[in-house]
Amino acid sequence: MKALRVIESHKPDIIHVTSPGFFLFAAIIYSRVMRVPLVMAYHTHLPVYGKNYLGWVPGIEAFAWWLIRLGHNRADLTLVTSSQMKEELEANGVPRVDVWRKGIDVEKFNPKFKSASMRERMTDGNPDDFLLIYVGRLGFEKRLKDVKSILSHLPSNVRMVFVGKGPHDDQLKAYMSGTQSVFMGQMTGSELSSAFASADLFVMPSDSETLGFVVLESMASGVPVVAARAGGIPDLIEDGEDGFLVEAGNARAFAGRIRELMEDEGRRGRMAVKGREEAEKWGWEAATSLLRNVQYTKAIRNFERRAFGGYGDMQTSLLQRLFRYRWHRLKRRVRGVWWGGERGASGDSFTRWGVRARVRRMVGYGTTTS
Repeated sequence: MKALRVIESHKPDIIHVTSPGFFLFAAIIYSRVMRVPLVMAYHTHLPVYGKNYLGWVPGIEAFAWWLIRLGHNRADLTLVTSSQMKEELEANGVPRVDVWRKGIDVEKFNPKFKSASMRERMTDGNPDDFLLIYVGRLGFEKRLKDVKSILSHLPSNVRMVFVGKGPHDDQLKAYMSGTQSVFMGQMTGSELSSAFASADLFVMPSDSETLGFVVLESMASGVPVVAARAGGIPDLIEDGEDGFLVEAGNARAFAGRIRELMEDEGRRGRMAVKGREEAEKWGWEAATSLLRNVQYTKAIRNFERRAFGGYGDMQTSLLQRLFRYRWHRLKRRVRGVWWGGERGASGDSFTRWGVRARVRRMVGYGTTTS
């Protein structure tokens, strides 16, 4: 009940909740009971996680979409992190969807944090080798086992570093044994900034990203990205200009693009500059300004439009029919008042007393005589 007491105390204009998550359903109840507009931010693509972790359950993807509709159809605005994700949610029956503008800290992620000592650690004492990096959750859905196949198609002087933790740390370490890979664990602050900036290329094999902020962070750090053409990542990378997009799961294609940039240091440098320029357009200040001034306002307008018993919602056809019936009935009665009186001597289409009598009868006050 703590959140309910906070809402009663502060009387907010908006409830903004992250989805998916159990708190989502509490937020729906708070929004309905307290009559506060509700914004949901969709960050984790549930159908893909269902397929990867519970693929043995029949109809798991359809069930995941049903859960999404169950929650998000009750939102006044759903925010997603890419235009691709917006199209996918709308195609699966989720209304009122908008794209949350990308934003990162371009001061925290910056080429100036490149460090020889950090590179020494990440290459296991071989700083002259070509260094690939992945930063993020170490989970099955990220397709990180694909990295072993990618490395098998590359020269022996290519090394891989994983930064982050997750439920498959131990399995991934065992799977990658025999390769030139280093696991740095969870990193934060200046260490993380230095890790990003000290690599040569960022590799993103995942096809389950709703956006992929680490891709933007790598671009801001001056490190080009080779990533899967899936999820929200194509919204971030202009293929061939500030990075490369390849088919998810195609190890040869990944290795081919990595080899291109290994052999052409000039092109890699140009991509790094363009990536940094693109990332600088998406500072948090601009993203938050759009959210506060435009998207929250849109959510409030949607709330007000839906407030009349849900009128306007495609699932309320009975209310719509009732409203139309009452509206047409009222129009007929008004027309009866307008044309039902006698013409006055001046040629008016109705007399004052004829209107008054009919209006009084219509509202139940009886009649009056002139």
